[in-house]
Amino acid sequence: MASRLRSFALAATFTLAAFSARAADIPRFEVEASWPKPLPNNWILGQVGGITTDKDGHVWLIHRPRSLTEDEKGAALNPPRSKCCVSAPPVLEFDADGNLLRSWGGQPSKESGDGYEWVGREHGIEVSDDGFVWIGGNEANDNAILKFTLDGKFVMQIGKIAPSKGSNDTTQLGKPAETAIDKDANEIYVADGYGNRRVIVFDATTGAYKRHWGAYGNKPNDDKQAAYDPKAPVSQQFGNPVHCVKLAGDGLVYVCDRINNRVQVFKKDGTFVKEWFYEKATLGNGAVWDLAVWPDPKQTWLLTADGENNEIRILNRDDGKVVGSFGRNGRNAGQFHWIHAMAVDAKGNVYTAEVDTGKRIQKFRLVSDALK
Repeated sequence: MASRLRSFALAATFTLAAFSARAADIPRFEVEASWPKPLPNNWILGQVGGITTDKDGHVWLIHRPRSLTEDEKGAALNPPRSKCCVSAPPVLEFDADGNLLRSWGGQPSKESGDGYEWVGREHGIEVSDDGFVWIGGNEANDNAILKFTLDGKFVMQIGKIAPSKGSNDTTQLGKPAETAIDKDANEIYVADGYGNRRVIVFDATTGAYKRHWGAYGNKPNDDKQAAYDPKAPVSQQFGNPVHCVKLAGDGLVYVCDRINNRVQVFKKDGTFVKEWFYEKATLGNGAVWDLAVWPDPKQTWLLTADGENNEIRILNRDDGKVVGSFGRNGRNAGQFHWIHAMAVDAKGNVYTAEVDTGKRIQKFRLVSDALK
């Protein structure tokens, strides 16, 4: 009897230890309240329309200078209204400590001869490992993505700053929200977007069209959709906006269908795999705004940003189940107002960007052992 009790106790100890190890592996974070360091030149940020990290662990963002109120840009008025502030350039690069490294962007001068039009409302940024920056926009005619060098030299444009041609046109975009790079295939995936209802893929060097698909891997259409109703049958089309696209190392493609409160998962050829729903009762702007793939070798977790409920959920990537969350609506460090975009670096640090009146970026440092 005593032997059986000792065996039971030993088994229970091992079970508890295994459970504790698994629990410890779930990512946990602490906000770095003083990150980033103050901007130079009396600069201020507007709504931050996109954020990403590069292979060097640097943080890139794109913000919206035209979203600043007269009070916020008082020093830029003629005559100046106040001592502070003037808008920072739209694109900024920081190191992990919050030091500003580089900034550029905006409408080129007529004399520059650069041959492109800057977007009307900045939305989405991606930096490829071979040293290019992709940006987009979601103003009425922002139906293109632009490619630049790290220093802001214009390289290429896919689509035009002109009216959209719909969700099945292969030459023009529809207010694209975000991009993702497949470096092995040299392809760029576009969450397209605020106007169209699809994912579309191009050659990242030539801009040549490759393929596109809508919800469930079907052909998208632009028919008027009913307002989201959690009690109605699930929509067979993406809603607007198709707000994010992310690639995992095993070839799965994750898409944020924001208004429909779901993540849809595909193969790279557009074959539908599965879908997950989150906070299905959420109305307003929806519950799935952005997504990040965890950087451990197995890419065990996904993080999803929810700008309506203002939290980040931690998901098991295999089955989509929620294993944790952090954040809430508020103005203090570690809280969010319209968390719009999110990125994670190789060390597991999370960077967030807010729009509407949030107009800020934050850093959350990994404090658990979740990178094994």
